[in-house]
Amino acid sequence: MPTPAGASILVSVVRTNPFRRFPRCRPPVVRAAGGSARTVAELAGVVLAGLGTYLVVGRLGFLPHPGLQLLALAVGAGLLPVRRRFPGAVLLVLAALTGLSVGVGPITAAAAYTVARRTVRARRRARLLGAAGALVLGSAVAVAPWFGPEPVPYAVALGLVLASTAVVVPGLVGTAHGQQGRLLRALRERGDAAERARRLADSEARIHERSRIAAEMHDLVGHRLSLISLHAGGLELALDRAAPELREEAVLVRRTTRDALRELRQALGVLGPLGRDTGPDALTDATGTRADVEALVARSRDGGIAVRLDWTGPDLDARPARVRRAVDRLVREALTNVHRYATAAHVTVTVVHDEAEVRITVRNGAPPRPPAAGEAGTGEAGTGRGLTGLRERVELLGGSFDAAALPSGGFRVAATVPTEPADPAEPTDHERPGAAGAAERRPDDGLADPLGPTEAHGAPGADDPSDRGGRPDVRERRTADVLTLAFGLAGLSVLMVLGVGFVYATRPHQSGPPPLPRVGMTYEQVAGLGVLDNAAVRAAATGHEPPRPAGTAGCIYPFNGATESHPGGLTVARYCFDAAHRLISIDRFTVPSVRDATPWESP
Repeated sequence: MPTPAGASILVSVVRTNPFRRFPRCRPPVVRAAGGSARTVAELAGVVLAGLGTYLVVGRLGFLPHPGLQLLALAVGAGLLPVRRRFPGAVLLVLAALTGLSVGVGPITAAAAYTVARRTVRARRRARLLGAAGALVLGSAVAVAPWFGPEPVPYAVALGLVLASTAVVVPGLVGTAHGQQGRLLRALRERGDAAERARRLADSEARIHERSRIAAEMHDLVGHRLSLISLHAGGLELALDRAAPELREEAVLVRRTTRDALRELRQALGVLGPLGRDTGPDALTDATGTRADVEALVARSRDGGIAVRLDWTGPDLDARPARVRRAVDRLVREALTNVHRYATAAHVTVTVVHDEAEVRITVRNGAPPRPPAAGEAGTGEAGTGRGLTGLRERVELLGGSFDAAALPSGGFRVAATVPTEPADPAEPTDHERPGAAGAAERRPDDGLADPLGPTEAHGAPGADDPSDRGGRPDVRERRTADVLTLAFGLAGLSVLMVLGVGFVYATRPHQSGPPPLPRVGMTYEQVAGLGVLDNAAVRAAATGHEPPRPAGTAGCIYPFNGATESHPGGLTVARYCFDAAHRLISIDRFTVPSVRDATPWESP
């Protein structure tokens, strides 16, 4: 058997969990099939968000070198599953790839959220997120001549957009979510500790009251056994002269009584008097009678309490001692509480005694003013152990007990005690001290990370296996978390696309003359350059144009297709197309002009 000190050392070693400080030595966590499927679904959702961002940006025409950017996206998708094992390194690599390919942005956002949520130390978290944001900005500026907007200011703007949407916003959300989870776990632990302390206090009060009752039984039964032994001794002396043949029976009674008294003292005498109201001097035949209650009321009245006694029914002197003792204890405790907390309140003590039960009610009104801090008779807030002891005493007798504050501001203590209580039964398992605490233990239902367990950088351990089976509230909370993060990731992807499109749309474009049609273009391409047929130019060229090339299916005579006007003529351009609507010839020729003469001018 280990010593108490050794046992405490063993308990402390188990509670500190030495595997937390050495991640490589941590025992493997067994994951359920449902957890693996959920992880695969989450990874697929993140990768699909990155692929959708890549396709939308490419559709808008802002994706130079799409093959290399798709390769960067594939590398980022391959790094995402190992972000739990190497969170910092994976985040930094993904941040560098984000400046190279916009499609890696959603994957980096998921990694930044996970790292911020799992990292407990604020300085380490800030350093990781700051370094990741700087890497996104630096890589976007460095690769701008090949993979981004050419002017440096627009490359910086693109880097800021990607750093904000892929690192800063998810990092802040992950920090808030992680702190919320840790706060909930701390509050739950404090609540569990407070509940355990309350149960221990109640158990202590019950044990204290049972010890008090045992001491009272020792005093009462020991007194009665002493009287029996005394009378048996007198009977022994009388029978020694009158009936010597019966003297042995008297001796047997006296010895049996003495043995019973000794055994009672051995069983209960070790408890001793645990309070000032126990012992042979306090427990008398008058305890709990009307005279005793009137004396308690009179003492309270002498102490300045406005108390009134209403007694209905006969006296309690013929009732069992434990019933009278319960009445005395209840009235005494209630009046003591009035002395402590409501010295200026009016108090009514009501005792109703009939053949079946005794009903005791002590009720006080609200004090006219709150007691001052240094006022006599006041005290600190009570622990409730006295009321717990009263409840234990009354329920052991088979009665009922109630104590509660009144809506008017006062307090009411009421109990019903049977006049002939049955013998107390053996307490059941749930009534034994400490059994309630063991029966009500429940697993920790801390918030799980939808993107992975919180088990790194000093955070609490992995997901509780007992929690994975899933109570309905835990499953619903995890489903809500997954949906919230999915919508958040989709919103970040949309913001990322809008930011990239805004940067590319506002950058300056190259200026110069519009391109001219070339032989081999289709009719649609030529028309797209603004070269269209003009009826006036066609009419001017009719009869003056050179022969059309072989295979010509049709020609157009644009006005803006190199048409020039000069003295004595007009230079016209002709674009001829074959049957496949391909441009096969561009011809330029001069059409003579006609001089307009006035009608009255003679020839």
